[in-house]
Amino acid sequence: MNIEQLEYIIKVAETSSISTASESLHISQAGISMAITSLEKELGIKIFKRSRLGTVPTDEGKDIIQKAYEVLSKLEEIKDSAQAHTGTMEKELRLSATQGLFLTVLPKSLALFKKKYPNVKIVIEEKGGQEIIQDVLQNKIDIGLLNIARENPKEEELDFQTLMEAKVVVTVSRNSPLAGRKSITPQELQDQTLVFYNGPNMKAFLQEFFTKYGEIDILFLTNNTEVIKKTVAEGLAITLSYEIGINNDPYYMSGELVPIPLTNYHLNLMELGYVRSKKLNFSKAAKEFIKCLESYTTTLKY
Repeated sequence: MNIEQLEYIIKVAETSSISTASESLHISQAGISMAITSLEKELGIKIFKRSRLGTVPTDEGKDIIQKAYEVLSKLEEIKDSAQAHTGTMEKELRLSATQGLFLTVLPKSLALFKKKYPNVKIVIEEKGGQEIIQDVLQNKIDIGLLNIARENPKEEELDFQTLMEAKVVVTVSRNSPLAGRKSITPQELQDQTLVFYNGPNMKAFLQEFFTKYGEIDILFLTNNTEVIKKTVAEGLAITLSYEIGINNDPYYMSGELVPIPLTNYHLNLMELGYVRSKKLNFSKAAKEFIKCLESYTTTLKY
């Protein structure tokens, strides 16, 4: 048994595909298959079975894969311990963030981190919340910054931590008759046409809204935030946004979009935070970045 075999079975389990694992690890499919077969023979059990769902772990294999996670995590802890004594740091930190956090919380937090650790290469992508969760599950990133849903998927594999809360605001065009309003009530939204971000948090918000106030006119839902902002700026609809991203957004800064507080509504707060894998070791670079992130977001609460 060797470390590479453990890495292979973890990646195949994460992707449910030898071919996808092969591409991710830059190893031939034949090489991965042979390594897994060799490990199965050594242990005397079948780790994977092929089905219409792909290459999935057997009941015995699930236990072996969990143990493999634990072994690799301990190996990372050994590396971290050595780095702590030598003062070294991982060479790369991989991050993803939703747009609101990408534009606001992330830049300042990264500036604090880079000041302390200038030699760490940082790779950042802007993605949607569900994409970020998948990237964490597949070990494509170390940390994801996102809106935290009330019911989080894969909770047994993922660690969600709240950093701060953001209020819901109604966003309208500067030419909208509503642009001069000091606030808007939920009842007044029923006379408007709206567009929404197509994510689980907003869907949960809408379901709660429909239950309490009845249906509203929805023009469309989309995962493209740029399309939403253009649609609202052109006066074709209004939308609900989270206040965290608006102060640094060009549309709001130019005055094309106007935020208005939503009042008299009990579900007007959204939790913002980060997600990481429970199964993988939390690297020193990731831990230090979280310290910078928490330090900066604390200043935004007061």
